[in-house]
Amino acid sequence: MPIVLTEAQQNRILLLFLCLVLTVIIVPKGGFVPDYYSPGDVASRDVKAPRNMMIPDEALTEKKRQEAREAVRPVYDFDAEVTAELGDRLIQALRIIDPLAEGEEPDPEIRQTLEDALDAGISDEEFSVLSRLPVSDDLLHDIRQVLNFSSVPMIVANRKVFLNDAEKGVVVRDLRSQQENTVGRSDEVIGMGDAQEMLRARLDSVEALSKREREVLFALTQRLLRPNLTFNKEETESRKTAAMASVTPVFFQVKKGEMIVREGERVNEEQIKKLRAMRDIGSDYSVLTMGFGLFLATLILVLVGHRFATRNIRKYRPNGRDLLFISLTFTGLFILIKLSIFVSTALESAFPYIESTSYYYAFPFAVGAMLVRLVLNSEIAFVFAALSSVLIGVLFGNSLVISGFALVSSVTGAHWVRHCKTRSTLYRAGMWISLVNVGTVVAIHFMAGRMVDIHLLHKMGFALAGGIVCAIIVNGTIPLIESVFKYTTDIKLLELANMNAPVLRELMVQAPGTYHHSIIVGNLAEAAAEEINANPLLARVAAYYHDIGKIRKPLYFIENTGNSANKHDKLAPSMSALILMAHVKDGVEIARENKLGEQLVDIIRQHHGTALIKFFYDKAKSKEDPGVQQVDERDYRYPGPRPQSREAALIMLADAVEAASRTLTEPTPARIQGMVQKIINNIFIDGQLNECELTLKDLNNIAKSFNRILAGIFHHRVDYPEPAYKERDKDGGKKKVIEDTNREPAKETKDREADPPKGGAEDLKRLGMS
Repeated sequence: MPIVLTEAQQNRILLLFLCLVLTVIIVPKGGFVPDYYSPGDVASRDVKAPRNMMIPDEALTEKKRQEAREAVRPVYDFDAEVTAELGDRLIQALRIIDPLAEGEEPDPEIRQTLEDALDAGISDEEFSVLSRLPVSDDLLHDIRQVLNFSSVPMIVANRKVFLNDAEKGVVVRDLRSQQENTVGRSDEVIGMGDAQEMLRARLDSVEALSKREREVLFALTQRLLRPNLTFNKEETESRKTAAMASVTPVFFQVKKGEMIVREGERVNEEQIKKLRAMRDIGSDYSVLTMGFGLFLATLILVLVGHRFATRNIRKYRPNGRDLLFISLTFTGLFILIKLSIFVSTALESAFPYIESTSYYYAFPFAVGAMLVRLVLNSEIAFVFAALSSVLIGVLFGNSLVISGFALVSSVTGAHWVRHCKTRSTLYRAGMWISLVNVGTVVAIHFMAGRMVDIHLLHKMGFALAGGIVCAIIVNGTIPLIESVFKYTTDIKLLELANMNAPVLRELMVQAPGTYHHSIIVGNLAEAAAEEINANPLLARVAAYYHDIGKIRKPLYFIENTGNSANKHDKLAPSMSALILMAHVKDGVEIARENKLGEQLVDIIRQHHGTALIKFFYDKAKSKEDPGVQQVDERDYRYPGPRPQSREAALIMLADAVEAASRTLTEPTPARIQGMVQKIINNIFIDGQLNECELTLKDLNNIAKSFNRILAGIFHHRVDYPEPAYKERDKDGGKKKVIEDTNREPAKETKDREADPPKGGAEDLKRLGMS
């Protein structure tokens, strides 16, 4: 069996889901710690550490990492075989050309073999000199001694660079033994230039060689000479990276309850570092606990606020549809604020000379309350503003300043969209929001002890923009809300008040008497609504449509019959009662077919309440047969419900008063007043006003308003001029004068002239009266 939830249970589930969504939206901001301060800003509130924390010192940690990196010594690779291979390679080459020294003819293949052995190119002149070189064991021994670098084993490419590195110590890694030694003495290493000079000096000491032969051998060995000590950049960088990674992050301890920054204090770099670190810490497991705390706090706030308003605020009666709309408005508002935060963050990086807090005063905090006030009422809008402003303060790091600013802005916007009848009213409301925002910003600025500066001008400019932004968003959103939630706002009512609306045009054609009756009821209801501070526009438009159900059977209602026979004369009283009651049901159907909105549908359904159709009930009672079942009064009462709003009650009262006023034979002010008082008393005694919010004082003001309007409608008229009667007499009784049965014919005055004044007939013809 499916579980059926009551409306109250559905509302609680909806509020629970709303609190969960708001928690998800607020928490990812990074916790509850404000990090929007810049150095020199004045703190708007005290911030204490919520618990014991080890906050990383990024600057000091980075400093230690750089120190560790700089402490890594450069790594040089030493390969002793590089210099040893130099002597072997040169001696091997000399042995290749040894046969040529004995007078053999040079062979091109021998030259190629020689170049391969030396791994270097040889010019023709060098080959010619080498081919004539007297190779002997003594010469080879002398050359081996020349190429012996055992006294200074390390040769580096650039000794100057090496000396710079050697000041901090150099690690020399032997590629053969993989042993590492630290070289601190610079005399152990020579550069390529020194090695070449050493070679030249040693070759000059070999007496067996001529000068030309020494020059050729030096040029050849110079090309073969390679440094055996080379800088290993890749290994050095790898060791520096490892040294940086091995540095343990530096933390500084913050005790629970420690004051991070005090209200009114200028914030410095260290405090900003702590605030931002506290927010970053909120991204770990503590987010779950803080999120749970925020959810619980939001749930308590919403449920307590909703229950208090339901029990203590008379007009706070949201149904399921209203709560869904309020919940979606809550969610949309906070999503809009989050998007605004992202935009302000981007602008902050683009315009660093503007304080980051200045952008917040342009946020559309008042949009939610304005929408709720336009669609529902001021009481619900105020509760919405109060709850949303508290949660907005939490979103901005428990900021009382932002919370108060949002509350003032929301209440201002909700007030100025009251009875919004034109789109321009929204922009007027936005202007008032801007002005109040500017005043609030100035107050906050001076409360913080700051003097007039450029930042105050920035904040005032953004505050001015905030009101206009709210008006633009609401103006673009309200048509969508009207369409999705089927709400009827004052702007929609203005569209329905157009007398060229299809339903009203059909009413005017099909039931002209009902149409005229509805217009007068609208005037009565509108004037009375203004007296009791209800919605005059809703009352007037609802009056226009309250009897549209009579379109389907117009001739069964006396105001539309004219001089024709009364159709009810041939019907039983019970059938007549059913036809009269059907116009309410038909009116609801027509209203829904034309999408008039639930407010008008409710008023159409309620405008007769459960009133008794007394004429046909009395008629049925008079025909009652004592031997048959008695007439049940319930069969002659409208199905209801009774009026639930003040506007519906006004339509009921105005409808009854206007209908009764047509029966007055002499509508003097005294008779009108007595009739109005009697009608209102009868409706009140019948209990039709028990479920609306009208007070006795309201009923008294309504009666006064009805008296004033009806007295204006049935005001005393002066007699027609005498020529008008003479024109009628000329018809010879062919045309029957139809007099207004509600007014007594005017009596002739004693001073009426026997003959009309000259030119009087022409004047009447011009006015269309004859």
